[in-house]
Amino acid sequence: MQQTPLLRDHLLERRDVITSILALACLPSFAQSNKTIGKIVVPFAPGGARELPARAMYQEMAKELGENWIIESHQGAGGAIGTSLVANSAPDGKTLLMAASSHFVTAALGAKPFYDPIKDFAPVANIGSQSYVLLTNAQTPFTNVGELIQYAKKHPNELNYGSAGIGSSTHLAMAYFCKTAGIEIMHVPYKGTQEAANDVLAGRAQAVIVPTAGVGVYIADPRIRTLAITAKKRSILRPQILTFHESGLKDFFFESWFGLLASAATPKPILERLNAVINKVIAMEPAKSRLLNQGIEPANMTLEEFNHVFMADKELMTKLVKLVGLTRE
Repeated sequence: MQQTPLLRDHLLERRDVITSILALACLPSFAQSNKTIGKIVVPFAPGGARELPARAMYQEMAKELGENWIIESHQGAGGAIGTSLVANSAPDGKTLLMAASSHFVTAALGAKPFYDPIKDFAPVANIGSQSYVLLTNAQTPFTNVGELIQYAKKHPNELNYGSAGIGSSTHLAMAYFCKTAGIEIMHVPYKGTQEAANDVLAGRAQAVIVPTAGVGVYIADPRIRTLAITAKKRSILRPQILTFHESGLKDFFFESWFGLLASAATPKPILERLNAVINKVIAMEPAKSRLLNQGIEPANMTLEEFNHVFMADKELMTKLVKLVGLTRE
C-alpha cells in the first residue's frame, strides 16, 4: 500500500513514541545503579576481624535504608589510613568506620595520628562485643597457658607473637597478657590478623591472640593449638576453651566492642536514623545469627548509650597502654 504523507508522518510519530517507551523501560536499572552508595570502611586488611561484623549486617542495613552499601578495606599504618579517610569524609552518614576498642590506642601511645579519635568522630551504633583466643603453633613444646608461661620465663624473647599491627587490639591483648604473666615474648606486627595467624600456622611465629570472630577456621586446623579465651566466662559457642582465669592467670580478661562511627559533623537526625536501622537489623535474623556464630554478642544501644561506652573505653585503653608500657616500635 502506498503511504501518503499523512500516513508516513503518523507512522514516524508512532515509531518515536515506541522508541521513547523502550528507553524509559531501561531507566529502572540505570536509576538502581546510580542510587546513593554508602560505604563501611574497614581500616585493616580484607578477611580480618573488623570485616566480619560488617559483612554480617551491611546487606540488611542497605535494604532497610533503601540504598546501596559496600565494604572497603583501606589497610596500613595500624589502621590510621582507613580511619583518617572517614574522619575527613563528608558529614552525610554515607561513609562509616568499622571501629573497635583499639580506635583509641594510637592517641594513647602518644603518636601523632592523622585524626583525633574523639573530636573527629560521632558514634553511630554499637554492633556487639567479643573476646579473644590465644593460639599457638601445634609444634611448640607447651600445651596450656601455664606451660607457655613457664617456657617463656626460662627463654625470654625466644618466642615471638604476631598481631594485626602496632596498637591493634590483638597487639594490646597479647602485650597485656605478657605483662600480667611476667614474661617477655617478641612482637612481630603484620598488616592484619589473618596474616599473623597464617604465620603461626606455618610455624614462622609461635603465638597470636585472635578475636573470637572467625576463630573457628583456626581451631579446626591441626597445625594450631588453642590455649585459652580472654572472656570472663567460657564462650557459649566454644565451651571447650578454658578461660585464662581457669588456666591459672587469675582475673585476666580482655574484651572489645565493634561499632560504627561517622565523621564528627554528621547531623544528629542522620545518626539517629542509622542507629535505629542498625539496632533493628542486628536484633533480627539473619544478622543476629551471623554475629553470634562469629563470637560477637549483638548490642542494642541508643546514641547516648554508645557514646558513654565510647568515652569510657577511651579512658580504659589509655590506662591499659600505660600499664603494659606499650610504645610505638
